Amino acid sequence: MKAPKILPWIAHKTGISEALALKLWRRAAGEAEVMTGCCDSSDYYRLAVERFIDFAEAEGGRAVVRETRGAKTCISWLWRHQHRVSKLNLIMAQCLARLWQSNVNSLFGVRQHAA
Repeated sequence: MKAPKILPWIAHKTGISEALALKLWRRAAGEAEVMTGCCDSSDYYRLAVERFIDFAEAEGGRAVVRETRGAKTCISWLWRHQHRVSKLNLIMAQCLARLWQSNVNSLFGVRQHAA
């Protein structure tokens, strides 16, 4: 997998070199692949980026932060929060599809078999 385009920015913010950041990315990608069992799912990419940010923050000794009106916001928290919010849309769509399917099945008298 290619390194994310945000890699140089995170390297700069944490105070590490881009070469070290690339090594940390490869380590994070390898660990994410072991954890998820594949290297092409959205869970794999999310986990790889989270691990990379954690490694970069630990190696550089500085958090990846952004100034916002006097307060500091951690990018790793923001990344995880955005993932949770995006999952809610998918869960809602899945629930609506199941509701629609059950209504159609009850309308036509189709019985579902237990698997």
